Amino acid sequence: MMTHPSGQNDNAGGDLADSLENEHLVHIHIEQDPLKPISQERQHEQNVAIYDLLDENSFAVKNQSGPYHLYLKTDLRHIYFDVRDSKEAVLSGFVMALGPFRRIIRDYHMVCTSYYEAIRTKSPSQIQAIDMGRRGLHNEGSDLLMYRLENYVQVNNATARRLFTLIYVMTSRGER
Repeated sequence: MMTHPSGQNDNAGGDLADSLENEHLVHIHIEQDPLKPISQERQHEQNVAIYDLLDENSFAVKNQSGPYHLYLKTDLRHIYFDVRDSKEAVLSGFVMALGPFRRIIRDYHMVCTSYYEAIRTKSPSQIQAIDMGRRGLHNEGSDLLMYRLENYVQVNNATARRLFTLIYVMTSRGER
Protein backbone atom coordinates (compact mmCIF):
# COMPACT_ATOMS: atom_id res chain seq x y z
CA MET A 1 0.00 0.00 0.00
CA MET A 2 1.36 3.43 -0.97
CA THR A 3 1.27 6.27 1.53
CA HIS A 4 1.79 9.91 0.66
CA PRO A 5 4.47 11.80 2.59
CA SER A 6 1.59 13.62 4.27
CA GLY A 7 0.65 10.30 5.85
CA GLN A 8 -2.58 9.91 3.86
CA ASN A 9 -3.37 6.60 2.26
CA ASP A 10 -2.94 6.60 -1.52
CA ASN A 11 -5.01 3.43 -1.74
CA ALA A 12 -8.70 4.09 -1.28
CA GLY A 13 -9.47 0.51 -2.36
CA GLY A 14 -7.39 -1.06 0.40
CA ASP A 15 -6.82 -4.80 0.01
CA LEU A 16 -7.98 -4.94 -3.62
CA ALA A 17 -5.09 -2.79 -4.87
CA ASP A 18 -2.66 -4.66 -2.60
CA SER A 19 -3.75 -7.98 -4.05
CA LEU A 20 -3.56 -6.70 -7.65
CA GLU A 21 -0.01 -5.58 -6.96
CA ASN A 22 0.98 -9.27 -6.66
CA GLU A 23 -0.71 -10.29 -9.91
CA HIS A 24 2.43 -10.55 -12.00
CA LEU A 25 5.13 -12.94 -13.20
CA VAL A 26 8.40 -13.14 -11.29
CA HIS A 27 9.92 -16.12 -13.13
CA ILE A 28 9.63 -17.47 -16.68
CA HIS A 29 11.06 -20.73 -17.95
CA ILE A 30 10.95 -21.80 -21.60
CA GLU A 31 11.44 -25.51 -22.14
CA GLN A 32 13.87 -25.76 -25.06
CA ASP A 33 13.99 -28.78 -27.33
CA PRO A 34 17.71 -29.61 -27.70
CA LEU A 35 16.99 -31.28 -31.06
CA LYS A 36 15.57 -28.03 -32.47
CA PRO A 37 18.15 -25.32 -31.89
CA ILE A 38 17.14 -21.69 -31.81
CA SER A 39 18.98 -19.10 -33.93
CA GLN A 40 20.94 -16.30 -32.28
CA GLU A 41 18.41 -13.73 -33.52
CA ARG A 42 15.48 -15.67 -32.05
CA GLN A 43 17.37 -16.31 -28.80
CA HIS A 44 17.95 -12.58 -28.50
CA GLU A 45 14.23 -11.87 -29.12
CA GLN A 46 13.31 -14.43 -26.47
CA ASN A 47 15.77 -12.99 -23.93
CA VAL A 48 14.52 -9.44 -24.48
CA ALA A 49 10.86 -10.51 -24.18
CA ILE A 50 11.57 -12.37 -20.91
CA TYR A 51 13.57 -9.45 -19.52
CA ASP A 52 10.81 -6.99 -20.44
CA LEU A 53 8.09 -9.28 -19.05
CA LEU A 54 9.86 -9.67 -15.72
CA ASP A 55 10.49 -5.94 -15.57
CA GLU A 56 6.82 -5.06 -16.03
CA ASN A 57 3.77 -7.26 -16.51
CA SER A 58 0.20 -7.85 -15.46
CA PHE A 59 -0.69 -11.52 -15.11
CA ALA A 60 -3.71 -12.46 -12.99
CA VAL A 61 -4.66 -16.13 -12.88
CA LYS A 62 -8.37 -16.79 -12.32
CA ASN A 63 -9.16 -17.77 -8.72
CA GLN A 64 -5.48 -17.62 -7.65
CA SER A 65 -3.14 -15.04 -6.19
CA GLY A 66 0.38 -14.21 -7.26
CA PRO A 67 3.15 -13.59 -7.80
CA TYR A 68 3.60 -16.37 -10.36
CA HIS A 69 6.19 -18.55 -12.05
CA LEU A 70 5.36 -19.42 -15.67
CA TYR A 71 6.67 -22.50 -17.46
CA LEU A 72 6.05 -22.68 -21.22
CA LYS A 73 6.62 -25.50 -23.68
CA THR A 74 5.35 -26.43 -27.13
CA ASP A 75 4.88 -29.46 -29.31
CA LEU A 76 4.45 -27.01 -32.25
CA ARG A 77 0.68 -27.67 -32.28
CA HIS A 78 -0.02 -26.43 -28.75
CA ILE A 79 1.46 -24.16 -26.11
CA TYR A 80 1.45 -25.61 -22.61
CA PHE A 81 1.11 -23.11 -19.76
CA ASP A 82 2.17 -24.29 -16.31
CA VAL A 83 1.59 -21.60 -13.67
CA ARG A 84 3.08 -22.00 -10.20
CA ASP A 85 3.40 -19.94 -7.06
CA SER A 86 6.70 -18.63 -5.67
CA LYS A 87 7.21 -21.95 -3.83
CA GLU A 88 6.75 -23.90 -7.12
CA ALA A 89 3.36 -25.33 -6.14
CA VAL A 90 1.20 -25.85 -9.24
CA LEU A 91 -1.66 -23.33 -9.38
CA SER A 92 -2.97 -23.71 -12.90
CA GLY A 93 -2.18 -25.50 -16.09
CA PHE A 94 -3.80 -25.18 -19.48
CA VAL A 95 -3.12 -25.96 -23.12
CA MET A 96 -3.75 -23.59 -26.00
CA ALA A 97 -3.98 -24.80 -29.61
CA LEU A 98 -1.76 -22.89 -32.02
CA GLY A 99 -4.03 -23.33 -35.05
CA PRO A 100 -5.66 -19.89 -34.73
CA PHE A 101 -2.17 -18.30 -34.64
CA ARG A 102 -0.73 -20.07 -37.71
CA ARG A 103 -1.47 -17.36 -40.29
CA ILE A 104 -0.34 -14.54 -38.00
CA ILE A 105 2.87 -16.37 -37.06
CA ARG A 106 3.63 -17.22 -40.70
CA ASP A 107 3.02 -13.63 -41.85
CA TYR A 108 4.93 -12.22 -38.87
CA HIS A 109 7.89 -14.46 -39.71
CA MET A 110 7.93 -13.24 -43.33
CA VAL A 111 7.77 -9.60 -42.27
CA CYS A 112 10.48 -10.08 -39.61
CA THR A 113 12.74 -11.73 -42.18
CA SER A 114 12.15 -8.79 -44.55
CA TYR A 115 12.80 -6.36 -41.70
CA TYR A 116 16.16 -7.94 -40.78
CA GLU A 117 17.20 -7.93 -44.45
CA ALA A 118 16.02 -4.33 -44.89
CA ILE A 119 18.13 -3.12 -41.97
CA ARG A 120 21.24 -4.04 -43.96
CA THR A 121 20.26 -2.62 -47.35
CA LYS A 122 17.16 -0.39 -47.38
CA SER A 123 16.52 3.27 -46.70
CA PRO A 124 15.12 4.40 -43.34
CA SER A 125 11.69 5.07 -44.89
CA GLN A 126 11.56 1.53 -46.33
CA ILE A 127 12.61 0.06 -42.97
CA GLN A 128 9.93 2.13 -41.22
CA ALA A 129 7.21 0.87 -43.59
CA ILE A 130 8.19 -2.76 -43.00
CA ASP A 131 8.35 -2.14 -39.25
CA MET A 132 4.82 -0.70 -39.26
CA GLY A 133 3.57 -3.91 -40.87
CA ARG A 134 5.52 -5.97 -38.35
CA ARG A 135 3.99 -4.05 -35.44
CA GLY A 136 0.51 -4.44 -36.89
CA LEU A 137 0.88 -8.23 -37.08
CA HIS A 138 2.38 -8.26 -33.59
CA ASN A 139 -0.67 -6.36 -32.30
CA GLU A 140 -2.99 -8.79 -34.08
CA GLY A 141 -1.20 -11.75 -32.46
CA SER A 142 -1.28 -10.20 -29.01
CA ASP A 143 -4.99 -9.33 -29.32
CA LEU A 144 -5.77 -12.93 -30.28
CA LEU A 145 -3.64 -14.19 -27.39
CA MET A 146 -5.48 -11.97 -24.89
CA TYR A 147 -8.78 -13.32 -26.19
CA ARG A 148 -7.61 -16.95 -26.02
CA LEU A 149 -6.25 -16.52 -22.47
CA GLU A 150 -9.26 -14.72 -21.00
CA ASN A 151 -10.78 -17.87 -19.43
CA TYR A 152 -7.56 -18.57 -17.56
CA VAL A 153 -5.49 -15.43 -17.13
CA GLN A 154 -6.06 -11.69 -17.37
CA VAL A 155 -3.13 -9.90 -19.02
CA ASN A 156 -2.64 -6.36 -20.22
CA ASN A 157 -1.66 -5.45 -23.79
CA ALA A 158 2.06 -5.09 -23.09
CA THR A 159 2.16 -8.50 -21.38
CA ALA A 160 0.24 -10.11 -24.26
CA ARG A 161 2.68 -8.60 -26.79
CA ARG A 162 5.68 -10.06 -24.97
CA LEU A 163 4.00 -13.44 -24.51
CA PHE A 164 3.20 -13.46 -28.24
CA THR A 165 6.90 -12.85 -28.92
CA LEU A 166 7.76 -15.88 -26.78
CA ILE A 167 5.22 -18.04 -28.61
CA TYR A 168 6.54 -16.84 -31.96
CA VAL A 169 10.12 -17.69 -31.00
CA MET A 170 9.11 -21.08 -29.57
CA THR A 171 7.35 -22.03 -32.81
CA SER A 172 10.10 -20.83 -35.17
CA ARG A 173 12.94 -23.11 -34.10
CA GLY A 174 16.02 -23.18 -36.25
CA GLU A 175 14.70 -20.37 -38.43
CA ARG A 176 16.26 -17.03 -38.85
